[in-house]
Amino acid sequence: MDQCRLHDRPLVFVVDDDLAVRRALEFALDLEGFAVETYESGEALLLREPPNGPTCLVLDERLPGITGLGALNQLRQREVNLPAILITTHPGPALRAAAAKAGVPILEKPVLGDTLVAAINAALHPAAPPEFCPD
Repeated sequence: MDQCRLHDRPLVFVVDDDLAVRRALEFALDLEGFAVETYESGEALLLREPPNGPTCLVLDERLPGITGLGALNQLRQREVNLPAILITTHPGPALRAAAAKAGVPILEKPVLGDTLVAAINAALHPAAPPEFCPD
């Protein structure tokens, strides 16, 4: 990806150990106007310098080594507070509770493109709080 293009579009980091999933999500998100970087593990993501500009993480929970939530927690410990979306084939109650505690939505695989794009846009552009207008 041309580095100049990364600054023109919101950036999405896709972290999944399945090459086919990474390629499919990269293709779909690129078509939707996002710049995309893919990583095969949480450890690979953690080696990257923090980005500048609007960025969202799409993290598979079940990764070899560190989990998706584990990688997110390490980023937050480094004060890299990026919005994130967790994707998984097994969203059990314990994972749902951990994701809720971390403030991260979960999408179940297979992830539909429109659903993921809507979740990314919501993460990048959270609803602004209502303005306070004194009487």
